Amino acid sequence: MFDIRWERPLHQAGSPSAMAATARHLVVHERSTRLVGLEPADGSVRWDVPVGTWPRAVVIEQPYCLVLPQNSSRLLCLAVETGEDVWQAEPGSFAGHVVVNEELVLVGGWRGYTPLTAVDLRTGVVRWRAEDRGGTVLPAATETGFLLGQPGGDSVRLIDRADGRELATWSLPEPLVGPDIGPAFRADDDGGFLVRCGDRLVVRIALSEPKAETVVCAEPELAPRAVDLCGGLLWLAERRGGYTVVAASDGAERWRIRHDRRFVASVASVGGGFAIADEDGSLFRIDSTGGVGERVRITQRIRDLRERMPSRLVLLAKGSLLAVDARRLR
Repeated sequence: MFDIRWERPLHQAGSPSAMAATARHLVVHERSTRLVGLEPADGSVRWDVPVGTWPRAVVIEQPYCLVLPQNSSRLLCLAVETGEDVWQAEPGSFAGHVVVNEELVLVGGWRGYTPLTAVDLRTGVVRWRAEDRGGTVLPAATETGFLLGQPGGDSVRLIDRADGRELATWSLPEPLVGPDIGPAFRADDDGGFLVRCGDRLVVRIALSEPKAETVVCAEPELAPRAVDLCGGLLWLAERRGGYTVVAASDGAERWRIRHDRRFVASVASVGGGFAIADEDGSLFRIDSTGGVGERVRITQRIRDLRERMPSRLVLLAKGSLLAVDARRLR
């Protein structure tokens, strides 16, 4: 069926914003104030340092790990290999968002509490700070700058990473929708970005085009969180639970997964199919035709699902972190 490779107690409720995973690194917040770097293969501890309470963001950008604790106005930069302190910056209280674009870190803009501030990734020195405190969904890094958008707003803006000046604007057909914490933009395979609008729309922003293009108008109401893209398919979480799955190439519906429970925000590739997880603790194997090949309850509650590498999953549970080898799901 599947192998639980290891499980680590966190001694607190897990939070998706307080974990970061790559093929080589796994970092998670635990025990109220600690941040730990784990060996992905076996869950052993590489380093363990105090950072403060409930980070609003943990971001790995080799060779660094950026952390935004909730109980301070500091942005911390640690060495991801050792946990050693590299630098600290002061973007202000409740900054919320952290996004890296090449050697620049954009921080702030969450709910408009703090102005967007760009700092040097290597030194933490402030490069520029926006004059206004306009709120934005989590920005997205592009080749030329950052995409921004106010929740409920009617446009998306591209700003220059060098100085924050506006480069382009796209009008949206309906108000911008995005989660409070987490990605609102999803990069597609053609260099564009997908974003949720209104109750049912998915819109594509192409940096080379002056207009936003409506890709999907779904029948059911969609959840606020970002669209996920996996295996050439757009996975559209429905507000009442379940997924509408459409082809990324033309927006044509492939299938719907009907389920009365809510799914976590991400989809993973496993052995020619897909893995999804519901919040009540079950892991699902979805085959290439949309059928549920297997459903296994593995814990009390799942808060997040990350694909660390093909067929290797990391599950953030109610009070623990689990690594799952999904190659045997069938």
